[in-house]
Amino acid sequence: MLDINLLRRDLDTVVARLETRQSPQPFLNVAAFRALEAERKDLQVRTETLQARRNALSKQIGQLKGKGDRAAAEAVMAEVAGIKAELEAAAARLEQIQSELHTLLLAVPNLPLPEVPVGPDESANVELRRWSPTGGLGADPAPLPFEPRDHVALGERLGLDFETAAKLSGARFAVLRGPIARLHRALAQFMLDVQTTEHGYTECYTPYIVNAETLRGTGQLPKFEADLFAAHKGGAQGDEPPMYLIPTSEVTLTNFVRETIVPQAELPIKLTAHTPCFRSEAGAAGRDTRGLIRQHQFDKVEMVQIVHPQHSHAALEEMTAHAEAILQKLELPYRVVLLCTGDMGFGAARTHDLEVWLPAQGRYREISSVSNCGDFQARRLQARMRNEQGKTELVHTLNGSGLAVGRALVAVLENHQNADGTITVPPALRPYLGGAERL
Repeated sequence: MLDINLLRRDLDTVVARLETRQSPQPFLNVAAFRALEAERKDLQVRTETLQARRNALSKQIGQLKGKGDRAAAEAVMAEVAGIKAELEAAAARLEQIQSELHTLLLAVPNLPLPEVPVGPDESANVELRRWSPTGGLGADPAPLPFEPRDHVALGERLGLDFETAAKLSGARFAVLRGPIARLHRALAQFMLDVQTTEHGYTECYTPYIVNAETLRGTGQLPKFEADLFAAHKGGAQGDEPPMYLIPTSEVTLTNFVRETIVPQAELPIKLTAHTPCFRSEAGAAGRDTRGLIRQHQFDKVEMVQIVHPQHSHAALEEMTAHAEAILQKLELPYRVVLLCTGDMGFGAARTHDLEVWLPAQGRYREISSVSNCGDFQARRLQARMRNEQGKTELVHTLNGSGLAVGRALVAVLENHQNADGTITVPPALRPYLGGAERL
């Protein structure tokens, strides 16, 4: 959530920056915000005037009683009672206005940092670097010496089954059997081990079903309810609040610090978890209908950091490197891209996407997105730290994939395929597959 004082100080500038995200800008009802703010200011001025009048009249009551002028005292007391009623009404309306302003702000995305390139969509993203196992930093992927098969054709002989999944659940689901299921598990275990033993993250196991307050804290609600799967619609009478399947463990891990004051000495907090993720993919009709790229259910190893506000820029670079390390150990060509304003997620102030090379598609595809959210989520969560002066201030939160397991599976199949359709297992994964060198 944005600091409302930013909007109060310079609403036009804030709106102009928001409009660089998407056009037209659908995030804030500016007219409603101006009207509520004007009413709020009027009520506060009126309240201060009434309070001053009430205080002055209260002194008069004592003076009049002291003089024995009972009638005059009662008249003043009646006026004080009327002021009290007016103050109560003003307080109730102020509370309602604050609630309406809060509701407006919940739909407003984060402000892009000044260095984020302005652009309408992914065409304006900026490549920061690329890497290839054959050429290192700056190198393009080496072409395969044969016509590459895609991961669907490669995966079918290893146990990738969309037909059974469609029978069980419908489109955009997959069943993995035998070797490919084991490869999927190996990737997740490998990622967790690297993040915990080499990068200092604490492994966590979290719920897969959460309440609405948890999703509001990280920004999925209220704006993106259509993207969620509701797991519970209420009791027999519909009187219980809804529950939702998590779209990512960023939601649960970041909420660990909700309504908490973290001692500065405990920062940074670095958390990781392997969970399934559930997304309705609203608006994705017709996109990536073949294969594992865009599924309703997929697995991800998530990284979350809770940091001192002064350290979030450095933490973003660190987390990007942590995701890159996985790709390099798996010997997968990739590039790092700085997202433009029009391609960024709702809660992000700056985002780095890691895109892995897929030979069958002849293009890079996103496999990790690492974002610095600044204090945007922390303000919604009321997640704070105590600074050097003993005062509380909002922490900064960051999240990123380390990595998306299904897309890593796709990349391993396509990049490490052989002409006969077998897959060479990257050396880093072999200990997780009983030493197998080929699948």
